[in-house]
Amino acid sequence: MWILLAFASAFFAGVMSILAKIGIRDTDSDSATALRTVVVALFAWIMVFVVGSHTTITDVDIRSVVFLVLSGFATGGTWLCYLKALKLGDVNKVVPINKSSTVLTMLLSMLFLSEGFTVIKLAAMVLIGIGTYFMIERKETVSNETNTPRSYKWIFYAALSAVFASLTAILGKVGIEGVESNLGTAIRTIVVLVMAWGIVFAQGKHKEIKQIDKKSRLFIGLSGLATGLSWLCFYSALQQGPVSVVIPIDKLSIVVTIAFSYLILHEKLKKGSVIGLALIIIGTMSLLI
Repeated sequence: MWILLAFASAFFAGVMSILAKIGIRDTDSDSATALRTVVVALFAWIMVFVVGSHTTITDVDIRSVVFLVLSGFATGGTWLCYLKALKLGDVNKVVPINKSSTVLTMLLSMLFLSEGFTVIKLAAMVLIGIGTYFMIERKETVSNETNTPRSYKWIFYAALSAVFASLTAILGKVGIEGVESNLGTAIRTIVVLVMAWGIVFAQGKHKEIKQIDKKSRLFIGLSGLATGLSWLCFYSALQQGPVSVVIPIDKLSIVVTIAFSYLILHEKLKKGSVIGLALIIIGTMSLLI
């Protein structure tokens, strides 16, 4: 069952990316993220009451709450570091480091969750790593106007974003044990909600939210709904299955995103991206053997 939930998580995550891209075209990304998180939080808590898991809130132990909160903070840390890295460095250099979180998560799950090391997992990590590298579109960049030496702080922030993304899954796995998955997702979402709005207010962007047009609000809202569905499926799968397998399956959302981007946004896929996508799919599917 957890395999189906992991694939469902990937599907909704892929749909979310397209909806978010449409909604964010004329909108500040931080403001859009904050609005989307409101929808996610509302949806998550509605699901808690629908399935009746709110009655188990008092049964959640301190250890689970701590790890779920830490998982939420790790998610916020990922966003902060990733955006900082993109601001300081070139996109085509930052993204590959950030995407390495998939392989890093698999390694951490083997080290700290005792999920075991196998030849198949090693091969899968190599294929996924190479595939991710090929998926990154390498573009020529222009140096800044003053031709001053670039700061290499972006490497530090990009690496931190990958570490935080991995910790999100590892901490979430520990926190979700013994907790109803919908309730665990809702608790974690509150932390992300607070961080997202904290970023918006810290940057003084809260005044811009009123200027977002209705169409953008609609797609941002729909992307939030898709995110909520993805997270619910993801944490339910994470509760039942091994992190080292759930995470790569969840990352297959890239297949859904590419399919919809071709059909809806009319974006073309280059030869290198096709090779990379094939390697990621092969590497991920090999984990199900």
